[in-house]
Amino acid sequence: MTALKGAHVFVTGGSRGIGKALVEELYARGAGKVYATARDPRSVTHPDAVPVALEVTDPASVAAAAAQAEDVTVLINNAGASVGASFLGSPIDDIRREFEANFYGPLLVARSFVPVIERNGGGHILNVHSVLSWLALGGSYSASKAALWSQTNSLRLELEPRGIGVTGLHVGYVDTDLAADVDAPKAAPRAVAALALDGVETGAYEVLADDISRQVKAGLAGDLAGLYPQLAK
Repeated sequence: MTALKGAHVFVTGGSRGIGKALVEELYARGAGKVYATARDPRSVTHPDAVPVALEVTDPASVAAAAAQAEDVTVLINNAGASVGASFLGSPIDDIRREFEANFYGPLLVARSFVPVIERNGGGHILNVHSVLSWLALGGSYSASKAALWSQTNSLRLELEPRGIGVTGLHVGYVDTDLAADVDAPKAAPRAVAALALDGVETGAYEVLADDISRQVKAGLAGDLAGLYPQLAK
């Protein structure tokens, strides 16, 4: 269990979308300090947040951010990218870019902040996945989020003896710029943020933030044709 009241929290991608909502919800719960990152820290608009310049795929940028935020006990890996690459039709560099942002980026950040969190007496990591972690409809985006899901599960085992809990957040469409062109039901970012932080505070291993995530997770136990109707014969 991790109390967020008074906590010092580091949120990657904290200037918009789910990240911005997480920053707002953290302060609503009484967080003591919230570092909010962006490539351009001027885009962080919350009046109380501490803006931090960060490119999660750049080891030097990650190391500098960790050195700036030495009082953190909670890390939220929210930053990511959606290139829209397909395995057969897109340049390999596009696929690599998706993995750099969605798998290696969170890993670099976690490796830099685990010693910080340990020095401060333990705490928590929240990794933002996607329902597409379990549903291979997004090409390399799905694959990169599936890899992040596996990374989260491995880190949970490694970090439990070190006093650091790990929660994975799964969610479908959220009403953000990323899904602006999607004509489907979307979750409100603040509602997703609230559920995610409930999970951190209660020590949940996973948070399934909407109906589609719950349905797809349940479907993993069935036949693949249940998830992919095009395979039904």
